[in-house]
Amino acid sequence: MASSPTLQFTVRRKPAVLVAPAGPTPRELKPLSDIDDQDGLRFHVPVIYFFRRHGGRDDDPAPVLRNAIATALVNYYPLAGRLRELEGRKLAVHCTGEGVLFVEADADVHLDQFGASLLPPFPCLDELLFDVPGSSDILHAPLIHFQVTRLACRGFIMALKIQHTVADGPGMVQFLAAVAELARGMAAPTVRPVWGHDLLMTTRDDPAPPRVFTHREYDDVPDSNDTSVPLYSMTQDSFGRREVAAIRTHLPPALRRRATTFEVLTGCLWRCRTMALAPVADEEMWMICLVSIRGQKQQSSGTPFIPVGYYGNAFAFPVAISTAGDLCTNPVSYAVELMMKTKREVDVEYVRSVARLMVRRGRPNFTMVSAYVMG
Repeated sequence: MASSPTLQFTVRRKPAVLVAPAGPTPRELKPLSDIDDQDGLRFHVPVIYFFRRHGGRDDDPAPVLRNAIATALVNYYPLAGRLRELEGRKLAVHCTGEGVLFVEADADVHLDQFGASLLPPFPCLDELLFDVPGSSDILHAPLIHFQVTRLACRGFIMALKIQHTVADGPGMVQFLAAVAELARGMAAPTVRPVWGHDLLMTTRDDPAPPRVFTHREYDDVPDSNDTSVPLYSMTQDSFGRREVAAIRTHLPPALRRRATTFEVLTGCLWRCRTMALAPVADEEMWMICLVSIRGQKQQSSGTPFIPVGYYGNAFAFPVAISTAGDLCTNPVSYAVELMMKTKREVDVEYVRSVARLMVRRGRPNFTMVSAYVMG
């Protein structure tokens, strides 16, 4: 029985099955990049999609999606494998073709009963993406877990969790777009997948980079003031255009035009969180953000460093640092400008420098002490 303060419904699930590639695929060991296998990415990312009944059709979505996933896995065959940990905590995909986890279910609820906005935090996610025993393991477990839940209104919900080590946000979207295209009857995905993990691979004897980065985001910081806040104790809410526009009114006109929505929200939340925690004025407060290098070009050739079709992780976690006193006494524009400056530091050299750090220091996690992470 799934429940929330305003909604109750029952979900009936069939036993989980493995969906293997629809055709033969290579059997090989493919190392992940030195960005993929850092500690901070060894977790599953949940995703949920809602679909209304389409055009009066009553096609069962479960077999359609199951077949589309099987076909997509022929091209994305590493996703049908299992992770292994090698020497030095190096992760590699053992391409076994075992497949991804798939569950089909039925729920006695209508899509409209979930509300009009369908924004996170979403109630009952644990029922719409049931945690099959073993499915949350990192090693020797399916890399993706799908659950397709048919609704009483003939709509359906597709929820999934995917191991972050094998794909970043754009990579996940690319794979799911391929599944959607195949489910609609296309013969092949529009974007062909590219492995290419050697682009972000390094060795201990790589030459020194022309620029030196401190990478404070990977500092080993003792939590002497007990400032780490677990995710389950945080308030979850959503921001829309109205809220972002209201924050922009507090910025100078030039900054109001330049700053992206991400920068405005990140700067504002960083300042508000600091004020809520009320630390001592000289305590350092860290804001770690995710910055992608997709689209950045190589100086030598002018071509994108990350090729179209690459679905691995292609980003860094730079950190902006300020004392609590400066964050609280300065206007919100101070925090926004710090975030903009921090994001500008990230380029291909920066990410390759992170890869070298991972090899040198055993693939550490980014620090969570006095830190707030925005992705």
